[in-house]
Amino acid sequence: MKRQMVFLMTDTTRKDMLGCYGNPEMKTPNLDRLAEEGIRYENAYTCQPVCGPARSAIFTGTFPHTNGVTANGVAMGANVETIGQRLGRHHIPCGYIGKWHLDGWDYFGLGLCPDGWNEDYWFDMKCYLDELEPDERIRSRNPEEAYREGFSECFTYAHRCTDRALRFIEEFQNQDFFLTVSYDEPHGPSLCPAPYHSMYEAFQFPDGPQYRDDLQNKPMMQRLWAGQNLHADPEKLRRPSPQLALFLGCNSYVDYEIGRVLDKIRETIPQAMVIFTSDHGDMLGAHRLFSKNAAAYREVANIPLLIKGGAAHRVVHTLASHIDLAPTIMEYFGLPIPKIMEGHSMLAQIKDPDIRINDTVFVEFTRYEVDHDGFGGLQLMRAVIDDRYKLVIHLLDSDEFYDLKEDPHEVHNCIEDDRYADIRCHLHDRLLAHMNDTRDEFRGYQWRTRPWREVFEPSWENDGCTRQRENETYEPRQLDYDTGLPMGSAVRTKRNEGGRCNE
Repeated sequence: MKRQMVFLMTDTTRKDMLGCYGNPEMKTPNLDRLAEEGIRYENAYTCQPVCGPARSAIFTGTFPHTNGVTANGVAMGANVETIGQRLGRHHIPCGYIGKWHLDGWDYFGLGLCPDGWNEDYWFDMKCYLDELEPDERIRSRNPEEAYREGFSECFTYAHRCTDRALRFIEEFQNQDFFLTVSYDEPHGPSLCPAPYHSMYEAFQFPDGPQYRDDLQNKPMMQRLWAGQNLHADPEKLRRPSPQLALFLGCNSYVDYEIGRVLDKIRETIPQAMVIFTSDHGDMLGAHRLFSKNAAAYREVANIPLLIKGGAAHRVVHTLASHIDLAPTIMEYFGLPIPKIMEGHSMLAQIKDPDIRINDTVFVEFTRYEVDHDGFGGLQLMRAVIDDRYKLVIHLLDSDEFYDLKEDPHEVHNCIEDDRYADIRCHLHDRLLAHMNDTRDEFRGYQWRTRPWREVFEPSWENDGCTRQRENETYEPRQLDYDTGLPMGSAVRTKRNEGGRCNE
């Protein structure tokens, strides 16, 4: 049996922007059908709610702090391999069509195909701009273009990505392959033709306590982020607007383009596995915030995830993470999972949704983009989430703790509430262990010594361990600094380099 996988991704699609997630006003019939044909994950999380870092985790199986893409505009290191390189080494054709955002260049990219991917189908946003005349480039970045009489879908990036995806499937339908179709839409400028551009002119999201959050018991950076909205009428935050209408219209439009790909799959490769997700969401006025930043609120961090190719008509409520997608892809193609990958394969769960993969998942943030001085600048955040609780540590600010059962809208910050002391400390321990296990370059005593946890004393030694990289399936074993020989134990005390670190 052939192994074929199509990975579909949009930019800035919130969970509640899909009809299948319980919002009937959202017109996304193609993704809704995909959800019916497969598994819909209710509690899937991005690794970092900003474009480049989120994508780095998806396509390398390592967290942004591991692969180096800690902000937009930062490239991966030369020793960081993408899923395309890993599959390509085993002669599996890999196509990447669409937004990349991982080469460290500007928003559009360099237009150069990275190792492992098929050059004939490489089509990042720079490639799209290269097809346009200078005046067309300007039009492609102007939201008003969507309302111009005669505006055609053929002008959009999404349509051109879909056309290439259809050709790729046609060419490789009789062999193993991995294809990514990465739409920039519905991300601004949100260009979309009629009737999509006017479908949501009167739309507003349902009211809820998240719009009345005054942020007074929240980190200062959130109040700064809110700006003038901090004291705005909550109704203003959810009022219909041309920007929101076009954004949601583009969301329905990209569903149409995805439908073209899904129809081709059903026609030519019906047994292929199909995965859909988005890199992150958007606050869209919740908690008085817009866009995304150093927050783990559900609006930006809890992303849609649909998978067809195993069980059908199922909803999974246990935790999932983007970090698990790369190992899932590796196992699907029958390849060893590199030890350096920091997630777990979901393949068994895709076949049997009653299987549990994660007890906790992790979200992080470093900064929005290196090109911008704004957006809060450096905002070191690490979050850990279990089935009920969410702990968010802001290294340079105050922290957050939410009881998601009692407070699903995440309005009441319980970080100082001693009723939650035990579970708060348990999650704190899990987070610190995760930072150690993944060799988080930003780990240090400051993450331990939080005002609400007095048990830890600061130490120059921190945990006193050396933690070297292990990935022997695909790389040489690293050498021990003291001997020049292959290291014995990857994790060992610095005081006694021959011994195991007590963890």
